Amino acid sequence: MELTVATIGRAHGLRGEVALDLRTDDPELRLADGQVLRTIPASAGPLTVVSSRVQNGRWHVAFAEISGRTAAEQARGIELVVDVDSSDEEDAWYPHELAGLRAELLDGTVVGEVVGLDHLPAHDMLVLRETDGTRTLVPFVRVMVPVVDVAGGRVVLDPPGGLLARDAANLEVAIPEEGSAAAADAAEAEDAQEPSTEGTDGADSTDASEGGR
Repeated sequence: MELTVATIGRAHGLRGEVALDLRTDDPELRLADGQVLRTIPASAGPLTVVSSRVQNGRWHVAFAEISGRTAAEQARGIELVVDVDSSDEEDAWYPHELAGLRAELLDGTVVGEVVGLDHLPAHDMLVLRETDGTRTLVPFVRVMVPVVDVAGGRVVLDPPGGLLARDAANLEVAIPEEGSAAAADAAEAEDAQEPSTEGTDGADSTDASEGGR
């Protein structure tokens, strides 16, 4: 079966490099140097990856068969496809299918909704709208997003403490209220720590002066 990896976008530069609109969750594998990709339409390929890089969150690729800006502009809209096993296809998904999925923790607690996927240089980031409306980026790596269940309408997150805004909201910080017994105790403790000034500017210094006369 065929799986669309990406669609060729606009030309970039003068040497034939093109920007890609990704349709895969594993661009490092699918777009590795030397990979040969079939195309739709078939007459446009196959295309061999010479180099790839990420700039401003978008993948740019140079193909051996595309040289010069004119050829790159003519290639716009071509789909890049690979053959996959049917067993792989069952678990395959497209980036746009992530939008709208319910975001849950391992215990089933709903923490928000997925609104998209950002492709950043280090790795992809799952864009999450938490239940309080906060926009949060979650590294889209298996250790933090162990389950992507498009059919079930959810993703399961296992984020480290402090990554989600809800973590900060759930922290209980004991701050003594003004006028409370705790606040009074805190004030007394601060007073006890202040150094005494007696013996320098007070009566003791006066006595010392009189004794020297």
